[in-house]
Amino acid sequence: MPTLNDVYRKFGEVAEAAQLLETELGTILLSLRGLEHDLFGGDKGELATEIYNKINKSTLGQVLKQLAASAGFSGDFELLLANAVAERNHLFHSFYRKHNFRRNSDEGRTKMLGDLERKHETILDAYKAVMQLSGVDLDKLTNVPMPTKHVKI
Repeated sequence: MPTLNDVYRKFGEVAEAAQLLETELGTILLSLRGLEHDLFGGDKGELATEIYNKINKSTLGQVLKQLAASAGFSGDFELLLANAVAERNHLFHSFYRKHNFRRNSDEGRTKMLGDLERKHETILDAYKAVMQLSGVDLDKLTNVPMPTKHVKI
């Protein structure tokens, strides 16, 4: 039977996937803005910082709207991202409120884990699709050494 620690662990895994998705979408938007404003070939550090800060303060939904307008996301891809955003928002804004006292029973924790598994799958599918835009197929990566030190962002 699942424990409350199992629920907390899975919540953390789903939260990590949501942050990875958000970071990658922000990186793509920053790259697009960099191209639009010729930030890669000149001395426009102040403008680059302003653009970065604006993206960093944006919600995930706002970043998606900006990307959809700039990159032309449409159809199934846009739906995949919209579903991931909805799952992310539910995770952070109402997951525990929705499940409330289910945490206190085996049956309830099982339902909570099922909800988290579904959210994780939806968010990971979107993340994998976004990574493919950057030329990275996460399903094909094998034997890639993982970094172990903090990287300043």
